[in-house]
Amino acid sequence: MQKGPDRDRLLELIVDLAVVHGRVTLSSGQDADWYIDMRRLTLHHEGAPLVGRVMRQLTGDLRYDVVGGLTLGADPVAAAMLHAAAAGEGFLDACVVRKTGKAHGLQRRIEGPDVTGRAVLVVDDVSTTGSSPLAAVEALQEAGAEVLGVAVIVDRGGRAAVEAAGLEYRAAFTLADLGLG
Repeated sequence: MQKGPDRDRLLELIVDLAVVHGRVTLSSGQDADWYIDMRRLTLHHEGAPLVGRVMRQLTGDLRYDVVGGLTLGADPVAAAMLHAAAAGEGFLDACVVRKTGKAHGLQRRIEGPDVTGRAVLVVDDVSTTGSSPLAAVEALQEAGAEVLGVAVIVDRGGRAAVEAAGLEYRAAFTLADLGLG
């Protein structure tokens, strides 16, 4: 990915707002001495617009018209990208993939506009094992979407699993970029 002022500022904000040092257990079950709490960034007044622009730049050569992933990490990323598209070239829908289907209402697992027959980019904030984006990929494919790939803000190790599943994988930042790898 090309360097630029948006990417540089986003990196500064990730390091300043999202990287938390101290012993934690990750959603993967692994223990770590630091955590990347991306909601501190993706829901931040300056961070969210930067996320949208940087992720659109990262995936600008891919032709997708829907973006989304497994709730909760993917939700603000998808929303930021939807808004960045509206402020730029205009058209992008977003969706939310539930971990399980709802037991009430319409009982939908994928919320938002219908994804059947549409080109979808799966997104996430951070990926350690690839399991969250791959769960979203599976649900979207079951719903009839054409998943073009996976894009994350920070790759913490998920690349191998996603690529092993035969999908394109993009990451705006690596742990080395954050001074953690």
